Amino acid sequence: MAKPDYTIKNLREVEDSGAKHGFSELQEARFPREDLDAEATGIALLTVKPDQHQPFAHHHKQAEEVYVVLSGSGRIKLDDETVELKEMDAVRMGPSVTRGLEAGPDGLEVLAFGTRHQGDAEMVQGFWD
Repeated sequence: MAKPDYTIKNLREVEDSGAKHGFSELQEARFPREDLDAEATGIALLTVKPDQHQPFAHHHKQAEEVYVVLSGSGRIKLDDETVELKEMDAVRMGPSVTRGLEAGPDGLEVLAFGTRHQGDAEMVQGFWD
């Protein structure tokens, strides 16, 4: 019997990379690509703690991304522009746009997804300074 070509995984059960890399006071970051056996799709569940921002921003060489606000509110900085976000807002970003999230007083939970390109992301330090 052939193995079914689907995978189901609760995103809250995926390892928290934020804690793994020492950022647990700022955010949770769960990247379930391997847990889902995804070959071409990148996905992340990002939870920024109340009144905090991500420790770094990033952009890509090739990957377009879409962020959907699941709960909470906050802001997203897109290059030099900062935009307010609320529940169910969706933001599409071209690869070259540098992006970073900042939570409001209730925190900010975002589902991020796009095409996956190995080694495509570049981190940007000091983005909120």
